[in-house]
Amino acid sequence: MAFDQYKKVIKKQLGISGHVHRLMAGSMAGITAVICTYPLDMVRVRLAFQVKGEHKYMGIIHAFKMIYTKEGGLSGFYRGLMPTVVGMAPYAGFSFFTFGTLKSIGLAQAPNLLGRPSLDNPDVLVLKTHVNLLCGGIAGAIAQTVSYPLDVTRRRMQLGAVLPDSEKCLTMVQTLKYVYQQHGVRRGLYRGLSLNYIRCIPSQAVAFTTYELMKQFLHLN
Repeated sequence: MAFDQYKKVIKKQLGISGHVHRLMAGSMAGITAVICTYPLDMVRVRLAFQVKGEHKYMGIIHAFKMIYTKEGGLSGFYRGLMPTVVGMAPYAGFSFFTFGTLKSIGLAQAPNLLGRPSLDNPDVLVLKTHVNLLCGGIAGAIAQTVSYPLDVTRRRMQLGAVLPDSEKCLTMVQTLKYVYQQHGVRRGLYRGLSLNYIRCIPSQAVAFTTYELMKQFLHLN
């Protein structure tokens, strides 16, 4: 929703269109989504990190109460927000940018092979479903690779006092430096990237394909 709105605003107010406005709108949409949903992500990370037999939080509502009372009120829910915002801007930006670029190139270069008429408007060409899935998966992989070190930073900061070395991970720059010095690039900043591909590639493929199909079902083309 935010992506389409930002696209219109950027085109109308700034007069920017094409690849750049897709990148800008995607980044802004990602940041908007993060700010709105970050407290839920914080609680999810805390609950997921708990070890059996050492439960600090009894459930979602209890986790919200504990973080609010023990970690400084509302600010406790936004610990690690900065690396998340900085990471989400390139992630969402490159995700929308890559998908949109692949879509426009595909329909321009091989419309008969890759495209078909839209369900709601036969004059508009859209990608075939399997091509949508492929383009969405590629977009997810590229976006994840670009932003992954900041995702590692976000998770470390979100865990906060749960980790024994939390005092060394108070700011985004501190955390990045610490992870790099202790573990390097491959085993630190990009640790777990291959597993993340297994999650994010199908997730983005399905998300973009569903997005494109829903636009047709709701007659938005």
